[in-house]
Amino acid sequence: MSAALRLERVAIHFGGVLAVNDVSLEISTGEFVGLIGPNGAGKTTLVRIVAGMLRPDRGRVVLGQDDVTNLPTQRRVRLGLALTHQIVRPFREMSALDNVALAAGLRNTSSPFRALSSVSRRIETERAVEILARVGLAGAERKLAGALPLGQLKRLEVARALALDPKIILLDEPLAGLNHAEASKQIDAILKVHASGVTVALVEHNLEEVLRVCRRLIVLNNGAIIADGPPARVMADPAVREAYVGAGADRHA
Repeated sequence: MSAALRLERVAIHFGGVLAVNDVSLEISTGEFVGLIGPNGAGKTTLVRIVAGMLRPDRGRVVLGQDDVTNLPTQRRVRLGLALTHQIVRPFREMSALDNVALAAGLRNTSSPFRALSSVSRRIETERAVEILARVGLAGAERKLAGALPLGQLKRLEVARALALDPKIILLDEPLAGLNHAEASKQIDAILKVHASGVTVALVEHNLEEVLRVCRRLIVLNNGAIIADGPPARVMADPAVREAYVGAGADRHA
């Protein structure tokens, strides 16, 4: 199976701190992968490198067949990458519908704002309605994004990413701040995205939901990969247990 994303010996320093340390990994097309690790492990930094927000000190980032290491974020989006943020970033004075239509126009115009004023807006609007329904926001189309509760805002973030027609979507802590019911709804929305054929990389601290949906886990600690494989095997790895709960985990198991 072809690779949707490949990292080759990626590393980045912040001052004297090695935040990502020689990370190599490959995510195949169609996979649903969980990227986990304790606080400060380097997960979000790695996501930002993949998204083009940070440039690595060394190594390569490859999307499909394209080396994107030195490309800006917008070029990566046009090559099939989408990202959701831990802190949601909608246009709060726009409706949910216009937020998604705006994203849908990014692939078709030099300026996405033309999607809201061009004669072809009907196409983006119809697509936005369909995407909002897919993530469980049918009926919220005309509501201002700023008036939506956090759970719906998180699903709107997924909808905006899906509107980019991505090949791979990186989800940076999409369950952060959500209660159990909203987290379940969010995961259901993400599962629908995956079922549509999109490769998913999920960065998340909610291990209960991660273990429910992911078939492969990659564990980062101190900027390096310490485990990669099926969830049961990974979670039984002493190095993973120590990273999460300390060296005494095995003694008290």
